[in-house]
Amino acid sequence: MLDAKPSMEKLRWIMTQLRDPVSGCPWDIKQDFASIVPHTLEEAYEVADAIAQQDFTELEKELGDLLFQVVFYAQLGQEDRKFDLDSVIAAICEKLIRRHPHVFGDTSLTTDAEIKANWENEKAKERQHKNKTRALSILADIPKNLPALSQANKIQKRCAHVGFDWNNLDDVFAKVEEEVQEVKEQLYGEQDKLAEELGDLLFAVVNVCRHIKQDPEAILRAANNKFTKRFEAVEKKVEGSGKTIQEHDITALEQYWQQVKVEQAS
Repeated sequence: MLDAKPSMEKLRWIMTQLRDPVSGCPWDIKQDFASIVPHTLEEAYEVADAIAQQDFTELEKELGDLLFQVVFYAQLGQEDRKFDLDSVIAAICEKLIRRHPHVFGDTSLTTDAEIKANWENEKAKERQHKNKTRALSILADIPKNLPALSQANKIQKRCAHVGFDWNNLDDVFAKVEEEVQEVKEQLYGEQDKLAEELGDLLFAVVNVCRHIKQDPEAILRAANNKFTKRFEAVEKKVEGSGKTIQEHDITALEQYWQQVKVEQAS
């Protein structure tokens, strides 16, 4: 198998060798479901970063790393007699076919709104199926460890699906303005209350992103990247001045900033 062409079977074989209790890798042997979660999250972010950078050579490698995470979990599941890679694949195949009746069945769904509504309805049925003894909240099963912006976006989408949503952008922006005012009013008050109001403001801004069909996580990541690129350019100008950044006042640094904005925009 070691000399076989790359394939899923070869990857599965490699995984079993790594986990072999006698001849395997000591690090891989001692891992469990919880211990590799941080590595899975890291690999997912590295995939996202490669896509953002449009580095498709790197993306190919990162996707391999992410795929290995799935194989690792499947191996752990097989060892515990809970599930294996075949059952994981079977589950996603069944789910994708069931959630796309307009592709694999006779249902007619032509608009994005109809497709999205069907998808959410199927997910709601799945949530309810998990617990048949009581009605589950529509917010049940939203991962608690999602990045906060993504979690807020997902919460709002779930609520909007059942009609709990603003009808127009004017109301959405009015809510943002209301939250800004509440932050100002609490600015010199209790810190816990101020933090709560800031959270409300961020949640309201996510709502704006959702209404105009933008991903808040991607937007903020892009803003972070833009700021980093500009600040690094400012640092180069500071270096060229012969002074340290601490020897510049904010007026001088702002002048560099404005120069960089013009240079990078051209």
